[in-house]
Amino acid sequence: MLKAYRCPSCKAKSRFNVIEQVAKSVKFNPDTNQYLLIETLEPYHLPYNGPEKRIQCGCCGVIEDEIRFVKAANYES
Repeated sequence: MLKAYRCPSCKAKSRFNVIEQVAKSVKFNPDTNQYLLIETLEPYHLPYNGPEKRIQCGCCGVIEDEIRFVKAANYES
């Protein structure tokens, strides 16, 4: 079930873009000037721990974490 959204900036309730974030760990090789995809992280390489989704308001363009849009919708109620 989709959650109700409301833009925390312009208060719009009808048009949004859902941005699904897919993190890929890479490592820069200075010899070849290329980034290499890492399959297993090294001990000092922190994994991505950000949000899976971000929301963009289709009216004003603001981009925030999904929780900000959900809380703005709940605050209105």
